[in-house]
Amino acid sequence: DGATVTVDQPAAGEPPLTASLTATATVRAATASRDISVTVRPEAAPGDAYGYAMVHFIEDAAGYAEKIYLDVSRGDNPEQWDPLNGGKPILASDLGTTGVRDPYLTYNPETQTYYIIATDLRVFGGDRGVSGCMEWCYWSSKGSTKLNVWESKDLVAWSDLRQFDVALSGGAQVGEFGMAWAPEATWVPDYYGPGQGGFVVYWSSNVYTNPEHTGSSYSRILWGATPDFTQATYEYGGVFIDAGGNTIDTTIIQNDGKTYRITKDNSAGKGIYLETTAAAEWWKPAATWTQLQTRIGAEWTGGNAGGVEGPAIFQRHGEEKWYLYVDVIPSTGYRPMQTTNLDAGFTQLVSSSFFMAPSTKHGGIVGLAKAQYDEIRNADATAAVSSDLGAVEVEAGATEAAVRV
Repeated sequence: DGATVTVDQPAAGEPPLTASLTATATVRAATASRDISVTVRPEAAPGDAYGYAMVHFIEDAAGYAEKIYLDVSRGDNPEQWDPLNGGKPILASDLGTTGVRDPYLTYNPETQTYYIIATDLRVFGGDRGVSGCMEWCYWSSKGSTKLNVWESKDLVAWSDLRQFDVALSGGAQVGEFGMAWAPEATWVPDYYGPGQGGFVVYWSSNVYTNPEHTGSSYSRILWGATPDFTQATYEYGGVFIDAGGNTIDTTIIQNDGKTYRITKDNSAGKGIYLETTAAAEWWKPAATWTQLQTRIGAEWTGGNAGGVEGPAIFQRHGEEKWYLYVDVIPSTGYRPMQTTNLDAGFTQLVSSSFFMAPSTKHGGIVGLAKAQYDEIRNADATAAVSSDLGAVEVEAGATEAAVRV
C-alpha cells in the first residue's frame, strides 16, 4: 500500500531500538498478517569495527590493467563491494616489469603502517621471452624476484613504489629462484624479541640448482621475515611448503591459537586446500600440518578444482564467520565461499545480493574502523582522473614563467 516507516537511528553508545511491524497482504479476498521484529542498531563509534577495504588487480588481455585497484564494502556489509576512484587504478608501477599482480594488504600494529606487497610481473604487453621458452615458461624461470611495495598510514595517501629482492638477504644471493609470485605476509608479535614484531612473508618460486635456471623445477612456497618490507631488514628463511609439485598462492588466517593455511595445488589435483597447525612457530619446518579440505571453490567452475586460485580470507566483524574469495580464472574473478567453523572447511555462498565488480582478482582484504571507513569514502574520487590534459601551444622563445600551467 506504499506505507513507509521512518526512524531516527540511535547515536553511538545508545541502546538499539526495537519495534514490531505488522505486514498485511490480501490476495483474492484472503487476508493474512504477520508481525516482524525489527532492531535498529546504533551508529558506529569512530573506533568501532566497521567496513572492509580490498586491494586487487584486474585481468585484461586487451589493455594494461595490471595495477592496484581499491574497493570498499558497502557500509559494514562484506558481501557487497564498491570500486573506488571511478573503477580506475589507484597505483601503478614504474619499476621492474612495470606490471603489478597479486597484491596483498597487511598492517604493522607497532608502527601503525599499512603495506601493499605485490608480484612484479606484466603479462599483457610485457617481456614474453624468446622462442623455446616464452610466456609462463619464461616468467617462471627467469622472471622478477623482486616484490613491489607501497606503504600508507591511512589507506588514502600512499608512498612512492619501492622494491626488494627476495633472492637477496644480508647482501648475498640466497637461492636460484625463477620468479617471486603472489606474496602475502602474517604479522608475528615478538618475532624479533619481546615487543619487537615482524612479518613472516611467503611467496611461490621455482627453485633451480644452476644460475641459468635450466632443467626441471616446480613451484614451492618460500618464506622470509621483515618488519617493513625493505631490503635492509629482509632476511630469507627457507622453504615453507614443498609438496613435490607446483604449489602457489598461500594465504593464512589465525583463530583460537591455531594457524590455518590455504594453498593452491597445481600438480596433485587437490586444487585449493586447507590445512591447520597449533604450532606457535608455524613457519618453521618442525610445524605439523593437518589437511582439512581440498577442492575448495570447485563448485564455481563446474567441479574443475584447477579453475580457481588466488584465495583471499578474512573474518566478519564481531562474528564467528569467515569468508574465502576464490579467483575463477582466467578472467571471471572472485567468487565467495563461507564458513562458521574453520575446522569444518568452506561451503559455497550463493546469494542474489552479493555484489563485486567483474574481473576483481587476487587481492587482499583488511577490516576497518568506522573513522577509517568514513575517511576513505570521503576521499574517494567521484570520477577517474583524466589522462588527457589537453593541448598547449608554446611560442618559440617563451620563458618558463610564461608557459607554466
